[in-house]
Amino acid sequence: MRLSNVTAIFLACLTLAGCAANSRPATVQAGRPSEETTGSVAQSTVPVPAANVGDVALQANPPEQTLAWAGSVPQPQAFAPASRTVGAPIPSDRPIAMLAPDKPEMRTTPQTRSQIYGYGFRDAKPINFGAISPRKLAVHGVDVSRWQAEIDWERLRRQGANFAYIKATDGGDHLDPMFKKNWRRAKEAGLRRGAYHFFYWCRTAGEQADWFIRNVPKEAGALPPVIDVEWNGESSCKRRPSRERVLEKMQVFMDKLERHYGQRPIIYTAPDFYRDNLKGAFLDYPFWLRSVAAHPSKVYPKRKWVFWQYSGSGLSHGVDGRIDLNVFHGDEDDWHNWVVSR
Repeated sequence: MRLSNVTAIFLACLTLAGCAANSRPATVQAGRPSEETTGSVAQSTVPVPAANVGDVALQANPPEQTLAWAGSVPQPQAFAPASRTVGAPIPSDRPIAMLAPDKPEMRTTPQTRSQIYGYGFRDAKPINFGAISPRKLAVHGVDVSRWQAEIDWERLRRQGANFAYIKATDGGDHLDPMFKKNWRRAKEAGLRRGAYHFFYWCRTAGEQADWFIRNVPKEAGALPPVIDVEWNGESSCKRRPSRERVLEKMQVFMDKLERHYGQRPIIYTAPDFYRDNLKGAFLDYPFWLRSVAAHPSKVYPKRKWVFWQYSGSGLSHGVDGRIDLNVFHGDEDDWHNWVVSR
């Protein structure tokens, strides 16, 4: 009996001790973090803060706080109509999207155009072309070779030369000795310029095309290359091939140039050669026609043309002696559009 009494007293003491422990504050109950590890992640040895963050989240309806502002709570103004003073913009009311830089304007037209100088030439042998005079057209130019010797390109341009075709090559082995200088100086003076080749009927077309390509630079802004086809009694080559052979050789030459320069060549010719070989041919090629006594419509009926050589006796302050005069078939806008499209 004494053993059971002692046991009863011991159990009673344990019960009283447990009740006292359950009555301690929650902060004391938290104690140290568990020493357990979960998976492979080791627990941090840094003490956990005593503050119980979860208590605030568990409150379903936290008590409202009184604002220090005594009046009514201001409402959002983003979509409210703004009262504006005429002539005084309110930067703070501008929509946010309007604050971004404006999209740059896309340019669809060339930014600059070369100046067009009006006709200022004289002529040693003037021709009265009547109502269809070349002087009524806007864009005049010249063609030159070694026979013009030294040229003052700046003066030539101011007198009315807006473009120049410059002799480059003959046949398959001749280079005009003034070509390189004229090519460079014409560009420096602001002229649009192109190169032309005098075609020999005693050389193969392929040889002549290769010779031209070897000597004439491929440059952006240059006018299309020209093939000069005519009968020339002063040439050492007296051969006059058949019409079929002429057209075949011309086609070979022009195809090679078009592939290299990316521009369809222009055909320059004179009345007798045109009559013998070119009437009705090459309808999809641009033509440059020599006609110093009448309008091209009379000498080359129904033939469309881009350039008209209307004089071989022009006079200019930029050249000692005579110079060939030419004109473009169109007005100033036509000229600029044509140049851009090359």
